[in-house]
Amino acid sequence: MSAQTTPTERSLITVTDAARRVILETRATEPEGDDLALRVEVVGEAASDYLYELTFCPVAEALDGDSLGPSETLPVLVPEPSVPKLRGATLDHVEPTGLVLRNPNRPRPTLGAGGPDGGTVHLEGSVEERLQQLLDGEINPMLAMHGGFAAVDRVEGETAFMIMGGGCQGCGLAQLTLTEGIKATVEDRIPEIANVVDVTDHAAGDNPFYQPDKK
Repeated sequence: MSAQTTPTERSLITVTDAARRVILETRATEPEGDDLALRVEVVGEAASDYLYELTFCPVAEALDGDSLGPSETLPVLVPEPSVPKLRGATLDHVEPTGLVLRNPNRPRPTLGAGGPDGGTVHLEGSVEERLQQLLDGEINPMLAMHGGFAAVDRVEGETAFMIMGGGCQGCGLAQLTLTEGIKATVEDRIPEIANVVDVTDHAAGDNPFYQPDKK
């Protein structure tokens, strides 16, 4: 924590009225909600997009170098390492998707990026098998660094139904992690999938941990 941190004139990220309304409604259910900022952070990379995490945190936890600025009545905090990756982004809320982060920035392409060992994971087999391989090899290692994971519930036609677990489960803002980074990666690597839907029971009390598929 740093007492020297001063708020910027406005939020680094543009938050639309629709998104701000939904976020403020969610924040109102949190203890000490009025003292919480929306924290938006880039937590990893998968394929050609970033993976994001949205959480609430006390305004007082802002550090030197972080971007802390208001979007009307909503303080928005972006950690210093994420500032250049989120500059110019817009957070919106659209139906039926929910929260959507439109980010003009993309990860810088690097040779061999993708898998946990530095190589792109080779996908083979059925759509379900390739989807599980993609989760185990590229997406979940990133989410696991922040205590979360994504798993396949089922695939119906062009739609993949997913669940979030670990640190992602129970978070009112977890859907953005799914619909942005994971959705973009799945659609890029598995062309048969056109829609990714979150079917997590975020009200559940369990907080399962990530385990790669053992098949």
